[in-house]
Amino acid sequence: MADPTPHPSVPDPDEDDAMLDASDVEETLEEDGDAAMDSGDDEQDGEGGGDGETVEEIQLQNDSAAHFDQHKDSIFCIAQHPTRPELVATGAGDDIAYLWDCTPPDGPLLPRSYETNPQPKEREGLGVLARLEGQDESVNAIAFTFPKGEYVVTDPTPSTLVGSAKEVEEINWILPSPHKDHRNTIAFGANDGSVWVYSIDASDAAAPLTIVQTFFLHQSSCTAGAWTPDGKLLATVSEDSSLYVWDVFGDAAAAGISGASGGQAVVALGAEDERFKVEGGLYSAAISPGGGLVAVGGAEGQLRVVGLPRLAQAANSAAGAKGAGAKSKAGGGKQAAGPPASSAGQAGVILAAVQAQGDGVETLDFSQPPLTLLAAGSVDGSIAIFDAAHNFAVRRHIPAAHEEEAVIQVSFVKTPLGTANPNGHILTSCGNDGVVRRWDVRGGTAAAGKGLVGEWRGHRGGGEGGGILGFVQGGGGGQIVTAGDDGVSLVFKTP
Repeated sequence: MADPTPHPSVPDPDEDDAMLDASDVEETLEEDGDAAMDSGDDEQDGEGGGDGETVEEIQLQNDSAAHFDQHKDSIFCIAQHPTRPELVATGAGDDIAYLWDCTPPDGPLLPRSYETNPQPKEREGLGVLARLEGQDESVNAIAFTFPKGEYVVTDPTPSTLVGSAKEVEEINWILPSPHKDHRNTIAFGANDGSVWVYSIDASDAAAPLTIVQTFFLHQSSCTAGAWTPDGKLLATVSEDSSLYVWDVFGDAAAAGISGASGGQAVVALGAEDERFKVEGGLYSAAISPGGGLVAVGGAEGQLRVVGLPRLAQAANSAAGAKGAGAKSKAGGGKQAAGPPASSAGQAGVILAAVQAQGDGVETLDFSQPPLTLLAAGSVDGSIAIFDAAHNFAVRRHIPAAHEEEAVIQVSFVKTPLGTANPNGHILTSCGNDGVVRRWDVRGGTAAAGKGLVGEWRGHRGGGEGGGILGFVQGGGGGQIVTAGDDGVSLVFKTP
């Protein structure tokens, strides 16, 4: 953990790839004997290389306003400060994490294409604010703590900073808790299926890191997690197709909601329930802005939506029952029964089981009110938009959102809850094709483009070694900062 304070070109994604019909192709092979070894014709024509090699022409396009290139390997994770969106932290396969300022330099942007002559002057990369050393392996996850971003948490934790702990072999994700009474608290899920919750306090020299809870019910790698907006419940999923919703701080128990099977999980579902079972495992999770629903995505495009307990309503019901009983007793009458305090409404109820995509659902995100949408990105390169207000019916399916390369992240443009969000209908996505795209998810948009409103290029793309492994877009969505599999982070200014 570190203290960070020191200091449009729009393609048609539906258009089929242009293919030549066999009847349109004529190829003639003539056998005139052995060709001269060093005729040099191809080289003179500029159509080939030496020794018969073919020279491949690569068209490069860079739409970014700035870049960060200090990493020497793939950037696996990226995080943004909760109150100062210009501060970004990245972790990579070079065993290093950096804290840096993503503010683009003043002055005109580089041309959109490198086809200009003469070539544009090389742009300097953004500088480092802090180098988070001490890792002994790849940094797979990174996060700022809430509510003020006082610490940066990485996997593995740098031992030279505030504090360190190594409880598991590999961490898959880290999430800060938004609970107002538990500041600087994080949760993480590990490859052995365990889930850990830590609190951080640098003022406690003896124990700067304190274990709040540990959970060991997943039987395979814990692949994703999501906090409710109030931070009172934590949902986690696993490759064993299980979903658990944990009462981390005891708020559910205080509201009279008992754990599933008497444990700390208020919701527990797994492959033994045929209605919930997803062959191949679960890999993504998202919780609705109101905290009443959790959506989980898995193999073969399978999606499940499960109800969550409403802790405030349960607490009010319990208080109301107690008050009604007191009044009846005071009046000499028989005490009213009232609703049971343990009632959790639709908690644990499977509300939807849908499949709109052909491969694993790797990323999910809910829109903010007044929209009631759920976006899902798949390994098959598609994005599906579901309408939560209409039984999660498919509102839009974009089959080639990222040119048949895996969709790595989808995220709606968001603002702090309770504030105006004029861009709440905009969905941002990235994929292994190395492109960032934005979509207008409202009805009535151009059907041919499935709502595509812009795209930004600059990463190498082409799948392995060139895609985008994540992005952040805090501060109202006017800027997108990427984590590139090519080891570079790009800053895109958006309209």
